[in-house]
Amino acid sequence: MSRLVIDSIGPASSVQDAGRHGAQRYGLPPSGAMDLLSLAVANTLLGNAPFAAAIEIGPLGATFTAQDGAVRVAIAGAARAVELAGQPVIMPRSVMLKPGESLKLGAARGGVFSYLAIEGGIVGEPSFGSLAVHARAGLGSPYPRPLQSGDSIAAHDALPRAELTLNWPQAPEAPIRVVLGPQHDEFGDAVAVLLGSEWTVSAASDRMGYRLEGPTLTHQHGHNIVSDGTVNGSIQVPGNGQPIVLMPDRGTTGGYPKIATVISADLGRLAQIPPGCKFRFEAVEIATAQQHYRAMIRLIRALPSQLQPVRAAFDLEALHHANVAGIAVSALDD
Repeated sequence: MSRLVIDSIGPASSVQDAGRHGAQRYGLPPSGAMDLLSLAVANTLLGNAPFAAAIEIGPLGATFTAQDGAVRVAIAGAARAVELAGQPVIMPRSVMLKPGESLKLGAARGGVFSYLAIEGGIVGEPSFGSLAVHARAGLGSPYPRPLQSGDSIAAHDALPRAELTLNWPQAPEAPIRVVLGPQHDEFGDAVAVLLGSEWTVSAASDRMGYRLEGPTLTHQHGHNIVSDGTVNGSIQVPGNGQPIVLMPDRGTTGGYPKIATVISADLGRLAQIPPGCKFRFEAVEIATAQQHYRAMIRLIRALPSQLQPVRAAFDLEALHHANVAGIAVSALDD
């Protein structure tokens, strides 16, 4: 086994997979990747299962070094500057770190989360069928907390093969789609305010919930209800009238009325909206939300067919010094 050592890493970075399911009746949140589609891209580049555990990297940068052997990784998600042994790397793609080589990731640009998958997957002890970290519950593996400098992750030795990439378009700048309810009838005209206004992600957001800043949403019958179940994407409206979109580390129940729910196919796109950036909501029917989710799953299943080998870098400096034309002569000479 080789090792991937974390030289430096920012907050909001942890090991995540598709999350743990089937335990919410015990009050255990699902956790899991904030952007499942980007997680699937990173894993597909390595031949892993699409939702295998990977390192979810928050908005700040990180540096990793291979030890005890070569390690192959792949990076996908929010755009950021990437360097391998001082040479730039264009995402998304796989790269191999030779022993002692370092991979440096800069701060996210135009997004929030990136995913660094490891060839062969992350080695750990699953809890409730998942390695996903939920720091508040002390769950996850190999570290049941956010990652920090000095952590070391066991990795399988890199296989001898070509590096891969795929064409991955930028996410569309379109409204975040929601299904109204389950308590939208508690808000009256505030539903139109939700759908007709611009919203901004607050800097106080985290993996538990994205706090939104915008116009105040007024409750018709108060902001307390009998606690009931929540799901990823539930939009709660507390007493201050500022919505909170519940994310993977959410509580399993809540006592604030929920005006709408972000559809599963758009939750990753919402998670990638940086604080301060504006967006809008758009209401769709449940059947439409289901169609978009099925389309996302079809897209993930089709990712292997999009893989292509990375072309060798074009070294302009070497070309400048090479004698590619031989000896130049004049056409007028005999």
